[in-house]
Amino acid sequence: MPSFALPLALLIAAYLIGSLSFAVIVSRALKMADPRSYGSGNPGATNVLRSGKKLAAILTLAGDTLKAVVIVLVAKSLGVAEPWLAGIAIAVTVGHMWPVFFGFQGGKGVATAAGVLLCIDWRLGLITLAVWLAIAFSTRISSLAALIAAVSAPITCRLLLPGHDALFGAVIIIAALLIQRHKQNLLNLIAGNEGRIGQKAKPEKNSRAS
Repeated sequence: MPSFALPLALLIAAYLIGSLSFAVIVSRALKMADPRSYGSGNPGATNVLRSGKKLAAILTLAGDTLKAVVIVLVAKSLGVAEPWLAGIAIAVTVGHMWPVFFGFQGGKGVATAAGVLLCIDWRLGLITLAVWLAIAFSTRISSLAALIAAVSAPITCRLLLPGHDALFGAVIIIAALLIQRHKQNLLNLIAGNEGRIGQKAKPEKNSRAS
């Protein structure tokens, strides 16, 4: 078997696992409306929370985080080289954002990225999570918390993991993808009309705000 066969298989598996949109899966299992049909239209935990179903939001958050944890930990346990590990971390995040199983219409990637960071280095994950929580609780704006946490993650990674250039590069790419996926949120923040955590969903889908 070629030496690249295992890491390549894990890379493909990472994308496919990332493509499991738990917002949609959980909503279907609980006989709820498709999260892409209300609120921001984003299939993620924040938008699912707008349905008023806290259990569904918790299950979505857990699923989207754990799918990243599982594939990255499996890759680490199998001893794949760091550049491949970096690629796997990116692939599971990309899968969440552009899922092959759901017409390439995925979520913003915050929970999945959190799972990736926790597995790259638990300190990196916890510090980034702490940044998100601090902003989220003080402003109740999930997108603002995500944007600031995304900016902080590469800085934290470089400080904690000097010399791990492949992983640092992966964190930069993931952060850039998160920021790109929150482009509309940034415009809404500037305009002063960004939605807040726990805000009830409107009956029709708007501009996929958060």
